[in-house]
Amino acid sequence: MATSPAFTLFSLNGVDAQKFLQGQVTLNTETLAENQTRYTAICSLKGRIQFGLWLKKISPESFEIVSTEDQATELANHIKKFGAFSKMKLELVGPVYPVINGIYTDFVATETNVTLWEQQAIESGQAWIQAATANLFQPQELRLHQREGIHYDKGCYLGQEVIARLWFKAKPKHWLHLVQGTGATPAVATKLNNDVEVINSITTDAGYKALVVAKPEALTELGLEVLELPEALSGDVARPQ
Repeated sequence: MATSPAFTLFSLNGVDAQKFLQGQVTLNTETLAENQTRYTAICSLKGRIQFGLWLKKISPESFEIVSTEDQATELANHIKKFGAFSKMKLELVGPVYPVINGIYTDFVATETNVTLWEQQAIESGQAWIQAATANLFQPQELRLHQREGIHYDKGCYLGQEVIARLWFKAKPKHWLHLVQGTGATPAVATKLNNDVEVINSITTDAGYKALVVAKPEALTELGLEVLELPEALSGDVARPQ
């Protein structure tokens, strides 16, 4: 039986904090509003999401970083490795708990109903990466640009060359959908067929709901009911022509 995710908070402080993150994450840390949490990603050189994280800017020299617990150690090691010569310090704060905020998520120190958040996050299209789904998806496929989690007008970062090429010169064949199905709840990273892959899922009274990356026609073939996403996440994922 799948368990609800747990989350770990880090602080990153120092004069180089913003500059370092600007060269790592897919969103523009320079224009990120202070005290506003946004979901973003650190990608591999192949342009796939290696770490999903929630980023909050306190000031240009102070950030809060939240990751799923199962990616926390590896993320911390990544930051320490690539930031070894940057004037900043990463510190483990401890566990935090999610609360829904429209199509975004905030975190608090006191315990919340994580299972309820999980359901609300899935229903509002807030796909999140955990260890099982690392390196499987591209940011555009998860609609991160519609959640202010990736900006295509910023400078270089890990995987930027591949990600920019996909945005400016191609159109994704698979992208994020919210679906409802019957029967057993599929595990994350499960391929329902070659064109439908599960990112997040939760059991409901009627079966299950899941966020999947898929070709639309493949969902019809599987008999899955496609549910509406919030308006901000329901548009075409391709770059406007």
